[in-house]
Amino acid sequence: MQNFEKNASPDTYFGCNVFNENVMRSCLPKKVFEAVMATRRMGTPLPRDAADSVANAMKEWAVANGCTHFTHWFQPMTGVTAEKHDAFLTPIAGGVTLDFSGKELIKGESDASSFPSGGLRATFEARGYTAWDPTSDAFIKDRTLCIPTGFVSYTGEVLDKKTPLLRSMEAVSRASVRMLRMFGNDKVQRVVTNVGPEQEYFLIDKASYDAREDLILTGRTLFGSMPPKGEEMDDHYFGNLTQRVSDFMRELDVELWKLGIYAKTEHNEVAPAQHELAPVYTSSNIAADHNQLTMELMKKTALKHGLVCLLHEKPFAGISGSGKHNNWSISTDDGQNLLDPGDTPQDNMQFLLVLCAFLKGVKDYAPLLRLSSASAGNDCRLGGNEAPPTVISVFIGDDLQRVLDAIESGKPLEGFGKERFCLGVDAIPQFRKDTTDRNRTSPMAFTGNKFEFRMLGAADSISCFNFVMNTIFSHEVTAFCDELEKAEDFNTALHDLLVRTIRETKDIIFNGNGYGDEWFAECKRRGLPNYPSTVESLMQYDRPEFVAIFEEMNVLSRAEITSRKEILLDNYSKIVCIEARTMLDIARKKIMPVCISYTKQLCDAVNAKNQLSPSLNVSTAVEDALVCEISDLTAGLFEAIEDLREQISLAGREQTAVEKAKAYRKLVVPAMERLRTTADALELLIPQDQWPFPPYSEILYNI
Repeated sequence: MQNFEKNASPDTYFGCNVFNENVMRSCLPKKVFEAVMATRRMGTPLPRDAADSVANAMKEWAVANGCTHFTHWFQPMTGVTAEKHDAFLTPIAGGVTLDFSGKELIKGESDASSFPSGGLRATFEARGYTAWDPTSDAFIKDRTLCIPTGFVSYTGEVLDKKTPLLRSMEAVSRASVRMLRMFGNDKVQRVVTNVGPEQEYFLIDKASYDAREDLILTGRTLFGSMPPKGEEMDDHYFGNLTQRVSDFMRELDVELWKLGIYAKTEHNEVAPAQHELAPVYTSSNIAADHNQLTMELMKKTALKHGLVCLLHEKPFAGISGSGKHNNWSISTDDGQNLLDPGDTPQDNMQFLLVLCAFLKGVKDYAPLLRLSSASAGNDCRLGGNEAPPTVISVFIGDDLQRVLDAIESGKPLEGFGKERFCLGVDAIPQFRKDTTDRNRTSPMAFTGNKFEFRMLGAADSISCFNFVMNTIFSHEVTAFCDELEKAEDFNTALHDLLVRTIRETKDIIFNGNGYGDEWFAECKRRGLPNYPSTVESLMQYDRPEFVAIFEEMNVLSRAEITSRKEILLDNYSKIVCIEARTMLDIARKKIMPVCISYTKQLCDAVNAKNQLSPSLNVSTAVEDALVCEISDLTAGLFEAIEDLREQISLAGREQTAVEKAKAYRKLVVPAMERLRTTADALELLIPQDQWPFPPYSEILYNI
């Protein structure tokens, strides 16, 4: 791979490790290059002979950049990426030659039974295939050519997170092009959804990480009392970067830029030790690849600086957790953003139809959007510090609300326009006010020309939410087209459709404070669904009306939906089980012995004082009080340990994925909370130098 000077300008090496359009233009025959571009832009199949040419060019480029191996890089249902490395070597008489064929590029083989399949594959039915995604650039990582692929079973069912996303993007394009034709646009050939995922994460010192078994095994602290200072001073958000964090961010930027990832904005987040990286938006499938690479590089780069990157949604109790804000927009191949309201949104019928399709999709299929962000880690975050509630609603802002109200009522809209800010300081120029405010409490907020979905957890793949959002949007646009194409008077039918949809979707729009208790009461009044946990959310996956739209849009089959539900429920149970068993191990082997030992020290101190001369009248009141309090809490700790052990056993007896997940949620999670409450109370009483692992104050303020 190429090396660059430390202070080289990013534009001199951006994308240097990517087999991108510029590289292909320079090394592919013109006809092959045009065929690849047609595949990327229009989704047309790539001829087999063109694949051979692309494969050879890829190999030559990769070898010239130091690669000896290639891999089909895919995103199975494990939540992380997977890769199997093969050398370019082919034996010949007396030696080897370097070879890479179109067949090897297009198709790879993996053991499908060794990845989560939700019953689609039995252990003895092992064959599965990785299939090249030519719409996403191949890249070099760790001296290996990585080829983005989908992953399917031998019988054709998808086993990964990316293939449904690609299918859903096809559905969006079909439905949206059809809609645009009704507005007289005959030039647009393809419509794509774009995503810019803001990634939150924590950085902590590796020594602190190594001393915490819970962080090592589960990614979060299962014990820990809050330090005297948390995030209440609001002084960490956008604050000065420490030198270690700044150095980490600089190196991370360089590595991301080499891979063609548009890393743009970085800063301290709300919680101590928390940070954020935001890229420029790109098409959804490429954004999904880039985000997976970003998370991987965050972890690798952190280690080089003596740090550990935590991507768990709630690594520390009592302070803000980490999310992944998914900024979703939709654009045409001629550069239109279909969510741009323009200066006069009340007259922009195309925008209003797109907006109404979006709102109706969210209203009708809110449970699907909720489950797209469901995970054991996110259960710890949603509804807490700086995280949106578990009830789906949409913020559109006062200006758009006025537009919709005017359309519904049939009254003219007056006084609409962008207001100018004047700060009263001559040296500061005036600027235009955005048409919408930002609502940090909303799960789904319109932010000018896109929707920001704030419920995703930091460790999640963005693929699930985006294929769900694409599917429901495509479904609503298709239904709108079915209705409008039959109308005798398009304009009248369009007006009536908008008015009806605005009335139908009123309940899903909420422009207020989503953190307030009054909002939950209002949710019940409106009849909005609320699924507070992952288990309750995932139970909705295979509802008949949801299966119907996935099948109608050709995104997932019934069997694929059933398998995903099974996989995600099983994953939830396994995560909770690992966390619970880790708690037991730490509590029994580390916390309990320390409590007993310190109680003995106090008792020895009492005995020593009692042996002094009675005339000294030395009080043991402090020691007596501490002995009693710690002894009571230690007894409570033992009871909580035994209770958790019993609940794990009970949950483990369940046979089906559904019942097991329900049991872990109902029995084990509350038992874990009871054990933690007791242990955290003991931490406040035991001397810090005797407590078996670093406290929050050391972890959060040591970089």
